[in-house]
Amino acid sequence: MTSERAKRFPLGLEDLVREPRRPEGRPGEVRAAALAASAALNARQQPAKHVPSGSAAKAQSRTPGKGQTPVQAKPQAKPLVTTQPKPQTAPSLSSSAKAPAKPATHATHAPNPTTRATPQSTPPAKPAARANERSAAPNVALNSALALTSERVRERMVERLRGNGVTDQRVLNAMAVVPRHMFVDPGLAAQAYEDAALPIGHHQTISKPSVVARMIELAAAGRALNNVLEIGTGCGYQAAVLSQVAREVYSIERIKPLSERAKTNLRPLRIPNIRLHYGDGRLGLPSAAPFDAIVIAAAGLDVPQALLEQLAIGGRLVAPVGSQDGQSQVLTLVERLGPAQWRESRLDRVFFVPLKSGVI
Repeated sequence: MTSERAKRFPLGLEDLVREPRRPEGRPGEVRAAALAASAALNARQQPAKHVPSGSAAKAQSRTPGKGQTPVQAKPQAKPLVTTQPKPQTAPSLSSSAKAPAKPATHATHAPNPTTRATPQSTPPAKPAARANERSAAPNVALNSALALTSERVRERMVERLRGNGVTDQRVLNAMAVVPRHMFVDPGLAAQAYEDAALPIGHHQTISKPSVVARMIELAAAGRALNNVLEIGTGCGYQAAVLSQVAREVYSIERIKPLSERAKTNLRPLRIPNIRLHYGDGRLGLPSAAPFDAIVIAAAGLDVPQALLEQLAIGGRLVAPVGSQDGQSQVLTLVERLGPAQWRESRLDRVFFVPLKSGVI
């Protein structure tokens, strides 16, 4: 029976699988037969997979080419930082260009040497640009902050004061040194060097720079000042300016929160010759009298007699004095000529907060 079957079917099963006859039938049956034939061929050729040939070999040869860029990018970026100290000779442009040659030896399929130079120069440029952007951003913010506090801003204020008639160089220097923005609320810092009175709370204000400079110049009158008394410390700005002109400055404030605020404002400046006191300014400070100059930063209907008595002979007192109807105020200069003799001069029209008695 076997011999008869062999005569009738001379081809073996392996030959049928290797070279199948063209199947005939419906499309679904043809597709199933083709899949079965390809599966059989793959099963027979599986042990020989390590020998690439034909299209498979071409695919393998192309695969390293696709992965060359990420493989080369890492070793090429490193020589710029880590392999630079290795050469014994001085670094130069040619040595840095040759440095990536060693890492490139494991990738033998690079078709064009110029493709290695492009990632070498381009990627480091991007981080450098980003570093510049990061370093520039804080600089912009820093410059905008210093634009308000720089000496040039105060110098422009001083130039305006000089143009308005302030001539005492000591006063101009003091106005240029003291940072007025440190004595106003942060929300008003942008207006700190404008010639304007600004609110400091408790219905009080910081005087205009022009008024501060004018009053101090009148009080000094080109003399060397030892003891100076200020009535109305406020935020402490005028006391700070006076400290640059006088040897000792005593300042009195009747509003407790403002007295504390003045201490807070003056503490960072570490000015050693200011003495702050909480009390009634109309009474003055007899324990530290007599004073070469007295500056009153509030307007009363007259100058308190206690302050006139505490003024040294030859001393000068500057104060705003208001009218009885309260419609106007005049900057007044009082000079003590003798033990019981004073001379009064009325100068500029001004506007100050009222001078009151007592403490709060």
